[in-house]
Amino acid sequence: MPGPRMSRSRIALGATAALGVIALAAAGVATGSAQAAPAGAAAPAAAAAATHRVLFDNTKAETAGNADWIISTSQPDPLGQDSTPNAETDWTGALSSWGVALQKAGGYSLNTLPSGRTITYGNSSNAQDLSNFNTFVLTEPNVKLSAAEKTAVMTFVKNGGGLFLISDHNNSDRNNDGCDSPCVINDLLTSNGVDNTDPFGFSVDLLDISTDNPRAISSSSDPVLHGPFGTVTGSILRDGTTFTLKPADNPNVKGLLYHTGSSGNSGAFFVTSTFGSGRVAIWGDSSPADDGTGQSGNTLYDGWNDPAGTDAALALNATAWLSGSGSTTPPTTPPTGGTTGGGGSCTGGQLLANPGFESGASSWSASSGVINNSSGEPAHAGSYKAWLDGYGTATTDTVSQSVTIPSGCSARLSFWLHIDTAETGSTAYDTLKVQVLNSSGTVLSTPATYSNANAASGWTQRTFDLSAYAGQTITLKFTGTEGSKLQTSFVIDDVAITIS
Repeated sequence: MPGPRMSRSRIALGATAALGVIALAAAGVATGSAQAAPAGAAAPAAAAAATHRVLFDNTKAETAGNADWIISTSQPDPLGQDSTPNAETDWTGALSSWGVALQKAGGYSLNTLPSGRTITYGNSSNAQDLSNFNTFVLTEPNVKLSAAEKTAVMTFVKNGGGLFLISDHNNSDRNNDGCDSPCVINDLLTSNGVDNTDPFGFSVDLLDISTDNPRAISSSSDPVLHGPFGTVTGSILRDGTTFTLKPADNPNVKGLLYHTGSSGNSGAFFVTSTFGSGRVAIWGDSSPADDGTGQSGNTLYDGWNDPAGTDAALALNATAWLSGSGSTTPPTTPPTGGTTGGGGSCTGGQLLANPGFESGASSWSASSGVINNSSGEPAHAGSYKAWLDGYGTATTDTVSQSVTIPSGCSARLSFWLHIDTAETGSTAYDTLKVQVLNSSGTVLSTPATYSNANAASGWTQRTFDLSAYAGQTITLKFTGTEGSKLQTSFVIDDVAITIS
């Protein structure tokens, strides 16, 4: 069995820096032991138990005119207004019912990107960077995204994030800048710098439909129509629009609710799709998400509780699906208003071979000396573990294994991590990336990046959702990169990919 290289200056220092994740990708969010929020973020209550992180946007004139599309006036953290909300009026905003329902459900951590800020992806200095969230909600945006912001959003989705778009009717320009929400969304879809060729398989119709009660298609297995928050039978449309579907451009596009008299590829009112490893949903009106209360001076409408629709269940189920719950993808057949696929049985189990490294490097591909039983860094359990870096010199260590996640399964990655370092301060000099690659070696997502700034005594279990990769052969890869001066040791043990 490979042993440690004697030239390493690895020492267990028991650094006191709080252990936290610098970047969490849309594929999943760490759960387990308590951890610090990213630098600059207001730590959400019960962060240790949060499974899904949802970011609501407030940078694109979402409160212009009579709009009040926010979950709370406390931003970025709504818990600053009320840390234990029981009623939607405990938070102020026309989307507060949505936010409070998720908060009360448990398993969700909510933030708002405040007005004046910029949408980013991969910016470690931004606590509300999209890489820190599973789902991004853009409710009736009235300002075009910049070129960089469009690229950020599309890359976020491509790498496994969930995008929830809500449009409104044509000529709904609330801030009078010449571009309303259909304009903003269609611009995102056709000029984003990542894929300008109808990436999601739908476009926003330039219509103003005064009133309708769109009905849901018959689909007993669809995770949005039949999700954890109830069954969706219909919605309301009060001055909104619809969407044209183009399954030839994206076969995963699917209409779930339709304007009365419409079906197939025209007149869809609620649509889901996928892009890369991520998921997308779009709604044709802001009225269904409006709970009727918000900041003073706004004229609002309670569509959330309107008995003509099941709008709360639709919004909440879609949020759960976008965040990683439910079936991994919509069906791959064009929508017809009939039944859907996407289900299937799954035999539970653990996929990785030699998950605790007790058979040395068997079944793993690793840099020399990474998998060892050195007493300099004790294992979490047993004798062996993967010890990346720790030299105090410029080094890159890797350890990886390929697995196939069966179709129809939910999948969860878990591992135990210990970090110690001789570095001081909060600057990230040495890093550990947790990545998912496809069979060609292309990085599909980076669920987390840790650094010397995350050092702490003891072990912490990290857990991420890999359900988006069901039906695929993937490679789980850990890459430790160390600078040329002081040592940082990233020690990993008891890795598992569990399916159910």
